[in-house]
Amino acid sequence: MDNQRLLVWAIFGLMVWFTYQAWVQDYAPRSAPASTTQPQQPAATEATPELPDIQAAGDEPAALPDAGAPATSDAATPEDAGETITIRTDVLDLHISTRGGTLMRALLRRYPVHKDQPDTLVELLSPAAGELGRVQTGLRSTGEGAEPNHLAAYTTSRSTYELGDADQLQVPLVWTSGDGLSVEKTITLRRGSYIVGIEHHVRNDSATDWRGAAYAQLQRRNREPERSMFDVDSYSFDGPIIYDGQKSTKLKRDDLLDDGPFSFNSANGWIASIQHHFLTAVVPPAGEEHRYNVSVRGDVSTASGIGPVKTVAPGEIASFSTTAFVGPKLQAQLETIDPKLKLTVDYGWLTIIAEPLFWLLSKIYGMVGNWGVAIIIVTILIKLAFYKLTEASGRSMAKMREIQPRMKALQERYKDDRQALSQAMMELYQREKVNPAAGCLPILIQMPFFLAFYWVLLESVEMRQAPFALWITDLSSRDPFFILPLIMGAAMLLQQRLNPAPADPVQARVMQIMPIMFTAFFAFFPSGLVLYWVTNTVLSIAQQWHINKVVSQEGKQQGGKAKKKGK
Repeated sequence: MDNQRLLVWAIFGLMVWFTYQAWVQDYAPRSAPASTTQPQQPAATEATPELPDIQAAGDEPAALPDAGAPATSDAATPEDAGETITIRTDVLDLHISTRGGTLMRALLRRYPVHKDQPDTLVELLSPAAGELGRVQTGLRSTGEGAEPNHLAAYTTSRSTYELGDADQLQVPLVWTSGDGLSVEKTITLRRGSYIVGIEHHVRNDSATDWRGAAYAQLQRRNREPERSMFDVDSYSFDGPIIYDGQKSTKLKRDDLLDDGPFSFNSANGWIASIQHHFLTAVVPPAGEEHRYNVSVRGDVSTASGIGPVKTVAPGEIASFSTTAFVGPKLQAQLETIDPKLKLTVDYGWLTIIAEPLFWLLSKIYGMVGNWGVAIIIVTILIKLAFYKLTEASGRSMAKMREIQPRMKALQERYKDDRQALSQAMMELYQREKVNPAAGCLPILIQMPFFLAFYWVLLESVEMRQAPFALWITDLSSRDPFFILPLIMGAAMLLQQRLNPAPADPVQARVMQIMPIMFTAFFAFFPSGLVLYWVTNTVLSIAQQWHINKVVSQEGKQQGGKAKKKGK
């Protein structure tokens, strides 16, 4: 096996892999997702077969209008939607409706849509028909009469709440049934956090038991994906994702439309809707058996979960709690809710490599304060880790370079006898102790790290719009002036000069155009990934130059010894 030929096949395989990934996103065969059912809880936390379905409340997944906007025929009127409560923290602008205490709008104050438009913020929840997103929570009752569901009318003493200098902000909403049942719904936010705590305190001042269960419902716009090779965001999954207590599953729109709703039971599950870098999730308390359902109607997906029935005796108070997350996929915050919530950061099948790489990057970033510098340092560490392995490959290429004149002489001598040429070449390799296959393993080992780095840089919101230096102001997007890909192409040309030229003329021409192909291929990759490849190439050049020098000196020394013996 020839090192150059292996490189050609490795690059070809890489291109095929990226093409396959894009194909899978759009055209992969679909199989019906299997519903999972876990054992029912004991009587103390009985399941809810008698509880009516959440959808029975009659709420259609129609969009709510913007505050002050005129009502349309396919949207609820502002009166139906209730009054709007505005909540402002250091990271979130949140709008809550008094109709059920629904989270109906969320602006991420630290995340502009584009870096050059700092005032246009990412709107993760929205009442707009085309960008609908909302989190509805409430309680269902097993009996008849009014219930504090997400259609109930709550009251509050204020319409505006601000965190200010405090570390925590609580927003209380009150509902009363008129027959002795009252509920205080408390929404809690904290400084620097995108976690939204939601708690229902039920007070039963009636003469009979009240029995009911808490539920949550996440609605999000859901439409056909549009892919573009010029937009890396378009290849990230956008839609509902669930965790059934054992594994996470991304639910594609076509699957839900063709196969119907996806249902499962779990005592440690959650539901979420993800898009590139951002997440809306609902995580019930661990250990409580919940029944989940995910469906698509029109251009809206609805994911819901309903918990076990609890009994509140006359004169007693009971609490029902759940946790929502509305914000960027910051892995440190996701872990505080549920360690498995990190699965929403989709590193693909290379998660086992990508997660340690991200952990290492994060630690180094904490010391240097620059993600670009952290990428360079991690690349150096990876190079050092595989130095001995790549050194063997480098020595083999250096020796191949040294004996290349003799290889060309053999090719001329046996140009009409391929069998004799192969035998002569093998004898030359054995005599000079050269192994043409020595470069295979290092290249194959490094390829998964390259792909894992690709997904880390593409999916980690921590590096979204992160600057490096000079013209590189966003490591997660392409170089705006294509300077870094051109530097990479030039470095690859220099690297080729240090390696032996392929004996096959066709292969030699392919290798000559490879830097051009790679430059064009990498031009639209995240600049952080190109920075990694440039750094790796420069380090490889330095390593190969050093090895070539050492091997050349060894060859001269051996030649000198041979001359002395000849005398």
